[in-house]
Amino acid sequence: MSPTSSAAQRAVQIWKAGVKAVNSELLVSQSIQVSEQELTICGHTIPLQGQERLLVTGAGKAGSGMAAGVEAALRGSALAERTSGWVNVPADCVRRLSKIHLYPARPASLNEPTAEGVYGARQILQKMSNLQPDDICIVLISGGGSALLPAPLPPVTLEDKQLVTRLLMSSGATIQELNCVRKQISAVKGGRLAQAAGCRLLFALIISDIVGDPLDLIASGPTVADQSTAQDALQVLQKFVSDPTQIPVSVWSILKSEPTTARSTKSDRQATVFNQIIGSNATALEAASQQARALGYEVYSLGSANEGTAVDTGVELAELCLQIRAGAGPVHRPACILSGGEPVVDLSTSPQPGKGGRNQEVVLAAMQRLWDESLSGFCILSGGTDGEDGPTDAAGGILDEHSLKRAQELQLDTARYLQDHNSYPFLAKTGSLLKTGATQTNVMDLRVVIVD
Repeated sequence: MSPTSSAAQRAVQIWKAGVKAVNSELLVSQSIQVSEQELTICGHTIPLQGQERLLVTGAGKAGSGMAAGVEAALRGSALAERTSGWVNVPADCVRRLSKIHLYPARPASLNEPTAEGVYGARQILQKMSNLQPDDICIVLISGGGSALLPAPLPPVTLEDKQLVTRLLMSSGATIQELNCVRKQISAVKGGRLAQAAGCRLLFALIISDIVGDPLDLIASGPTVADQSTAQDALQVLQKFVSDPTQIPVSVWSILKSEPTTARSTKSDRQATVFNQIIGSNATALEAASQQARALGYEVYSLGSANEGTAVDTGVELAELCLQIRAGAGPVHRPACILSGGEPVVDLSTSPQPGKGGRNQEVVLAAMQRLWDESLSGFCILSGGTDGEDGPTDAAGGILDEHSLKRAQELQLDTARYLQDHNSYPFLAKTGSLLKTGATQTNVMDLRVVIVD
């Protein structure tokens, strides 16, 4: 949307400051230093003899910027000439780089595994297994990596994995529960990608998109030893699936079988792995907070650990607006409330879910709560830092006095749209969609509430 109120304009400015702070290219380039004698990655120094090759692999929505960051850090060095790579990214993030190939592993706004992703994962596994002991591998990991790096374990097929992923997502499973299942039926997740490396040293640079920054869950932990078990995955499926026949037989057979060598891609040479988080939702929240204070706002942050449902999140933010207006809130006006995290949308509550995403549903729920209130000088913005929100071309939505008035004039039924999880067309009619395009980073969602 084009913000029509000063509160909305400032909310967008604050939100963009948060996203800019987790610029993937900058985060990576700052993490790598190189000279003719040594390579330093996140404080770890490796002496260079002059014959080592550097392989860069990985997957995620931030992969394009992260790969560019590696090339920027190495530019002009001898090691740059011995560098190659392959990173799976969304199709709208592909660009030409000098040494690293960015491969379109899925279409834009389709956050699920594809045949292209399987092909890309096989290429990465092959390149990593061909490394020699003295070579070095950097794995670039960011949110969305689970879907962008699919490698189903036989007899599980891509179609089987897609079915299970869609079923769990539509049933309201958390990212932790979803990844628990995906790791157990994958040849790369749960540390199996690192096991495939033929080199002695592997460095994973990670931009976190999960509450608490758990290394084993971000992109399903391709470089982190899996602590979950097949039994854990079975419990997740039993929690969300009432009819066992909805799950392919191949998945049940993998989860109920004893571990075998077929479930591992481990090479004869075990790499020493260094996993390093270089950016997170907390990074974005801190930058947004600094920008809000610079604009004269008293800031109250709810932190990054906000989950629950999108509807509950929207109602909570609306209630905070009303409390601050009444002088009973946690801060005084002019106020800025910030929150991160990633609420869920339980699509199982609607037989035919409409079009939208969790951030759009947050804004729609807030609009419903404030429908009968007489408010001005406020804004509620909720947006995915990756520029994507569900299977749509929007990052999220923005609610201010003008969009609320437009919805009232059009006599739109917020309850019906919410019930149908159909937030996108509602916000499109009121000019409330936040569209940014792919940001090439991903640290969950960032929400900005302004009360002037």
